[in-house]
Amino acid sequence: MNATARIIAETRTDTAASADRTVLGAMAASAGIIGLWAVATLAVAAFAHGPLGLVRAWFGAVTGM
Repeated sequence: MNATARIIAETRTDTAASADRTVLGAMAASAGIIGLWAVATLAVAAFAHGPLGLVRAWFGAVTGM
């Protein structure tokens, strides 16, 4: 393998690794946002109806009552 081919191969490898890091970062950010949204939703429901009301509503939703 000559020097030019080696540089091209290294550049492609670096580019692929950079793209992988970017995609992984985007996935982690979206998972964090979804997690924050879930916690906020649960907290609002608990404050609005109280913990027992939240449990009652959950069982009502699961059983269809």
